[in-house]
Amino acid sequence: MNTGIKGARRATAVLVTASAMLAGGALTSPAHAAAPPKPSIVAKGGYVMNSATGKTLFTKSADTRRSTGSTTKIMTARVVLGQRNLNLNSKVKVDKAYSDYIVRNNYASSARLIVGDKVTVRQLLYGLMLPSGCDAAYALADKFGKGTTRAKRVKSFIGQMNSTAKTLGMRNTHFDSFDGIGHGANYSTPRDLTKLARNAMKYSTFRTVVKTKSTKQKVTTKSGGYRNMSWTNTNNLLGSYRGAIGVKTGSGPEAKYCLVFAATRNGKTVIGTVLTSSSLANRTKDAKKLLDYGFKVA
Repeated sequence: MNTGIKGARRATAVLVTASAMLAGGALTSPAHAAAPPKPSIVAKGGYVMNSATGKTLFTKSADTRRSTGSTTKIMTARVVLGQRNLNLNSKVKVDKAYSDYIVRNNYASSARLIVGDKVTVRQLLYGLMLPSGCDAAYALADKFGKGTTRAKRVKSFIGQMNSTAKTLGMRNTHFDSFDGIGHGANYSTPRDLTKLARNAMKYSTFRTVVKTKSTKQKVTTKSGGYRNMSWTNTNNLLGSYRGAIGVKTGSGPEAKYCLVFAATRNGKTVIGTVLTSSSLANRTKDAKKLLDYGFKVA
């Protein structure tokens, strides 16, 4: 009789203990780690994606159309690299019109191309993307546009930029210039520019150029001699952010400070854009915040 009572008490104790453990969560699966808080950025627009999967990782007014400044030149390079039978070693003679354009636009950012020099298409891409040369952009538009006059060729090239944007699904983008010095209808969004950069990074030449911190390029002078052109990348994420691999800065009175950026860590590549930040320092801080966040949630 006593044995039965003791057994019942033991069984009751086991049930109570098990119930308490369940209530306290001791037998439940461990809780998932809390997601990191989304960063606050100064830029009016921002977007980040996992480059491999296309998964969106962060948005802030990601589809609001804004002036893009020289981030436009990503499309300039993309159109050149998309040409059929492209010969990167073909030479282009630097015309006076290219340097006059720099002066006419209040000394816009320049690769300091020398009139009469002959530079290769590959070298023009370095001059386009590192010092953000509007003269290099003009030279590329002139070479790869179609038409009997320079004006027609430039118009044709800008048309290629817009048709490429459409092909890439950049629904909120329009270009009216080859370099970002727009005429009232040059705009894009953080999402669209990130799509563009992700596509451009599929070209090995583009990847090589945009990750280059500085370069010296040997070009042919008018007299048949040689000179070295030295160009430094305006993207100060290179060398200051571990894993940074590009891609392009931008600025302007309307665009303020913009940056399209990418980095790779532990086999993951995060790519994104900030538009209309308040200063050069803040656009860099914004990009670093978004990259840090992107790697945590990618």
